[in-house]
Amino acid sequence: MAVSANRLEILQIADAVAREKSIDRSIVIASMEDALQKAARSRYGQETEVRAEINPKSGEVRFSRLLLVVDLIDNDATQISIEDARKRNPAAQVGDWISETLPPFDFGRIAAQSAKQIIVQKVREAERDRQYEEFKDRIGEIVNGVVKRVEYGNVIVDLGRGEAIIRRDEMIPRETFRPGDRVRAYVYDVRREQRGPQIFLSRTHPQFMAKLFRQEVPEIYDGVIEVKSVARDPGSRAKIAVISRDSSIDPVGACVGMRGSRVQAVVGELQGERIDIIPWSADAATFIVNALQPAEVVKVVLDEDSARIEVVVPDDQLSLAIGRRGQNVRLASQLTGWDIDILTEAEESERRQREFVERTKVFMNAIDVDEVVGRLLASEGFQSVEELAFVDLGELATIEGFDEDTAAEIQNRARNYLERVEAENEARRVELGVLDELKELDGVTTAMLVKLGENDVKSIEDLAGCVPDDLVGWTEKKDGETVKQTGFLDGIDISREEAEALIMDARVRAGWIEAPEPEAEAEETEAAEPTESQQAEAQQTEAQ
Repeated sequence: MAVSANRLEILQIADAVAREKSIDRSIVIASMEDALQKAARSRYGQETEVRAEINPKSGEVRFSRLLLVVDLIDNDATQISIEDARKRNPAAQVGDWISETLPPFDFGRIAAQSAKQIIVQKVREAERDRQYEEFKDRIGEIVNGVVKRVEYGNVIVDLGRGEAIIRRDEMIPRETFRPGDRVRAYVYDVRREQRGPQIFLSRTHPQFMAKLFRQEVPEIYDGVIEVKSVARDPGSRAKIAVISRDSSIDPVGACVGMRGSRVQAVVGELQGERIDIIPWSADAATFIVNALQPAEVVKVVLDEDSARIEVVVPDDQLSLAIGRRGQNVRLASQLTGWDIDILTEAEESERRQREFVERTKVFMNAIDVDEVVGRLLASEGFQSVEELAFVDLGELATIEGFDEDTAAEIQNRARNYLERVEAENEARRVELGVLDELKELDGVTTAMLVKLGENDVKSIEDLAGCVPDDLVGWTEKKDGETVKQTGFLDGIDISREEAEALIMDARVRAGWIEAPEPEAEAEETEAAEPTESQQAEAQQTEAQ
């Protein structure tokens, strides 16, 4: 069949394909032109530069051959002499291209099949590009679709303008779908892959529940109420923390709705998942207490350095606070971002008693007093021998049963003990080979030098090569549990900021970096700006 025939049919086919695949009509026409060019090369030779053009209005197909203008012809199929080129175009120059119209031709069976494959491939690529461009900006949205098929537990969803997949581990447990079922899910990833763009959906993602609340609660949609964090045990239980920007609106009540209508709509979508709605608070202790609802909390103790918190609950509330299989405390930990240790009042009392006994023994051994005095000092809240050595003498004398002489004697013994410990540490430092240059660093004690020496940190260079984690340790997650790794200075009261300052000081002294000069800059600023007295004197001079 001659290509010049059926011009209208070509345009009708292009329009139909463009509508069906939801791609631009010009892309379909361009793919047809590529197919015709390949078919023409099979007719005129693969080395021939053939161009096919389809008029987008009339559907007329025109073939042309491009010839390169040269001085000396090497190949008649691709080149034309400058003399012949100027007969067709007087302005032709060497290096230009001359277009030569070719007559229409009949497709062979093989050429037609090849052209069809090119068109199908180009259209498929355009469809994939359109699908990726459309959905890559929809990550984080909820989409609706119809289940197309189920493969090995994975659900393939028809979204109308593309296909998506809900993997088996992204579905709520015990949830089943059949072809034709309608489904709502959260778009959490869109990736380009060899077989085309892959759209991944989830019904277990924490943000799926947050987006459902956004659809059900107008205050969240309007931004009056904000969802701060979400923690889910899909299909079983969830916690969501909310805060209101308007003090007149109760965030928890707004999310629950009249007679629980709003929260029940979300629960129904999540296959009966129980949802605890928690008021968010900037105060970590208050937020954690709220997150552990419905359990009552007696006391909390925060350790901000390791992001851990100890929560004390009544004995009869322990199982409620922990929840079935640790679910309540696990969700509260995920919601708040803190590792939570739960103790009963009895366990906490036992621990306090144990610490009390340990402090009593320390005082008895360090300052050579009997158990009664040791207990008395521990009960007054003294935590260490250092506190006894440097506390105001009057404060010691106010303890019941003590007078000034007794207080002075206890303080002298404490200071003598610290001097003995200092001497022992100094001898141990020398034995370990820790250089004197480390003693010059601000904030370094002999106990720290011994610890450093035991870990082969014996010079300024050694310390400069450390990082804060080496000194104070770090925490990491292993098998869902937080594990504390000890540092070189384990057992010594030093914060991460102090460790960092110590290392930076060592690097300055080692010549690795230049010392910051904030004080010098401040002095320069003060020198540049006259004081009030100087300004007054200047004004008086000007007046005179």
